[in-house]
Amino acid sequence: MTHGAPVESRWFRPEPRRALPAVVLEQIIETAFPRCKVVDVQPLADGWRNANFRVRLDSMSTCVVLRVYEHHPSLCRKELDLLSLIKHSVPTPEVIHAEPNGLNGIPPFAFLRYVDGISFRDLKRSGDTDSISQAAFSAGQALASIGRTTFPKSGWLGPGPSVSAPLLEGANPGPRFVDSCLASANLQQRVGPYLRDRIHALVWLYAPQFSSLDTESRLVHGDFGMRNILIQPVAGKWIVAAVLDWEFAVSGSPLTDVGHFLRYERSSRPIAEPHFTEGYLHGEGKLPEGWRRLARVLDFIALCDSLTHDDLPEDVVAELVELVRATVEDRDPQFV
Repeated sequence: MTHGAPVESRWFRPEPRRALPAVVLEQIIETAFPRCKVVDVQPLADGWRNANFRVRLDSMSTCVVLRVYEHHPSLCRKELDLLSLIKHSVPTPEVIHAEPNGLNGIPPFAFLRYVDGISFRDLKRSGDTDSISQAAFSAGQALASIGRTTFPKSGWLGPGPSVSAPLLEGANPGPRFVDSCLASANLQQRVGPYLRDRIHALVWLYAPQFSSLDTESRLVHGDFGMRNILIQPVAGKWIVAAVLDWEFAVSGSPLTDVGHFLRYERSSRPIAEPHFTEGYLHGEGKLPEGWRRLARVLDFIALCDSLTHDDLPEDVVAELVELVRATVEDRDPQFV
């Protein structure tokens, strides 16, 4: 469970459902598409806390995505409000219909236009360096566009969208948040005392740089990883078609998203770089001096938080620990 987060940001369900009872699906479809019949429905595997289904209806030539908000009801309204705010500046899926208050005991849900594309993660696995370079540049531009949306202050975003509370009350919220994670029993079972001490020392070494970011109040996606970036070829170039899953969005520093996107990047074998940051700068994004190292240390916040969660698979734990260790030792992460 996330330390210090508001209730609507916390972890309740270990994974989203992968099927809907026929009677429930019929009720949902009837609400948005009266007299339409379902031809096919398939779960989309990348949903983390909310359930996503690709649905084909007999009256439509294209598919729609049904997104069921199983984590907390407020996240539906938050995501809808964010998509409405940025739809003209950031590539996002079109909202067709939504029931943010739920329906007859069914959790809140929304229908989104299906975006025909592949995830950046899948393109990366292809090994096509030219296509990856083009997509990385476009992803950097998209992130710069996200950061152009600002709020009166930093903090957790709720419906509106509006800032509901600080990310953590008091001074040095980032290092103190990491310390609270280091005190977690789950993390202590997964990370030895020597590495925990080094994590603590490193985040507090960077406390002054963290403080310089605390006053930033730009839109931060919060999960700007390669699985949430859909890309497609247009006029011979791969570009971002949609940025998905805005449930973790906050008001803060875009460097958080930079660190997340480059989490698996290796300086010895770069894939997305320098194209990603070239796109980001081309889109008028700003990077401070020493940004790469700072972004990696900033990513400790998300990595340490993940290591506090219950029921993590052993391979996921090993991957998270290696990412943390590599950051502490200022080296590339090593994965098979």
